[in-house]
Amino acid sequence: MKLIIKGGRVLDPACGRDETADLYVLDGVISEPFAADEDTRVVDAAGKLVVPGLLDMHVHLREPGYEAKETIATGTAAAARGGFTGVACMPNTKPVADNRAVVEFILRRAAECGRVTVYPVGAVTKGSRGLEMAELADMREAGAAAFSDDGQPVMDAGVMRRAMQYCKMLDAVIISHCEDKTLAADGVMHEGCYSTLLGLKGIPAAAEEVMVARDIILAAETGCPLHIAHISTAGAVALVREAKRRGVPVTAEATPHHFTLTDGAVAEYNTAAKVNPPLRGEADVQAVREGLADGTIDVIATDHAPHTFDEKNVEFDLAPFGLVGLETAVGLVWTELVHTGILTPMEAVAKLSLNPARILRVRRGTLAEGEAADITVIDPGLEETVDPRRFASKGRNTPFAGRRLRGLPVLTVVAGEIRYERKE
Repeated sequence: MKLIIKGGRVLDPACGRDETADLYVLDGVISEPFAADEDTRVVDAAGKLVVPGLLDMHVHLREPGYEAKETIATGTAAAARGGFTGVACMPNTKPVADNRAVVEFILRRAAECGRVTVYPVGAVTKGSRGLEMAELADMREAGAAAFSDDGQPVMDAGVMRRAMQYCKMLDAVIISHCEDKTLAADGVMHEGCYSTLLGLKGIPAAAEEVMVARDIILAAETGCPLHIAHISTAGAVALVREAKRRGVPVTAEATPHHFTLTDGAVAEYNTAAKVNPPLRGEADVQAVREGLADGTIDVIATDHAPHTFDEKNVEFDLAPFGLVGLETAVGLVWTELVHTGILTPMEAVAKLSLNPARILRVRRGTLAEGEAADITVIDPGLEETVDPRRFASKGRNTPFAGRRLRGLPVLTVVAGEIRYERKE
């Protein structure tokens, strides 16, 4: 396919490019300029941002095993609608993606029905039970982009240390779900005034911070690249900041819900706001925003976690953790971070494209000539009220329903093919 995206503001954080220009695509790669002919699709991007395809390095596609919640087809359609050209999917499927066969299945299904590129994340331990290391090298060879037991922490420090030693040899990152289960216990929300008022068991900030500290120590010892998933507390942000200062190979991500919402969103027992790690206090939200602004937090990822209506429509204690985020992420980033001056457009794009690509060691995140034509076009002035009924995802579990957002994706191009174009 021949494609020319004309007159947009081209932002490429890989080289610092920021200019109004035309972008040319030929045979799936970014091309040098060419003359348009009858086979060329020309897109007017005047007033819009043309950026490297966004990569969400933390999603749950649910397939295999939980197709009632989401499938690779619906999850990647949601990703394309949200402006993402690639997603890294977590291994808490059924069966768990702890072996070559499941990794290959995910890649095969993505090739058959996926709307965007899918990067499978293999489990660190067998069954994600935290007891015995999985076959990391075999999964890496099969195409696993990283390793994580997301949804469950690796409680055994010896197992985590050994996994880090292996991942160092495999040049693969470990994505850590930092939660001390003995401290979190059976908590269902942040431990604070709201948990007391609502009569719900709380999860203290220390449950996250203790594990962040442990994993930073292990990363410093082994030299393994460590990525802290969904960071949510002021203490955890401070630990990562200090570790980076010392040269520890650690990176971190924040979700839109952790930099926009506090535990007050759980008032009236709103299960759409039940997530893990939980929504924290105002000081934690501000610390996450500061971590994004000063570069302590490298990545914005959604932790997209769809559930069925019936699963969430129960008593708060019984509802599963998780919310959907692929189709609201860009709007929340631009509304809450870019338009408020916390991040520049270039910084936001880096956290949504270049940085996750570098952490996952995939050749994406740039608009340089000869590179894969993964492109997202964002209209920074376009406004929309979040309506879950319009989602491409099967999941409707969002606490952002009814929120007005400004700054939305309007075109998603994957390997030179248009996979989403906003018509409405």
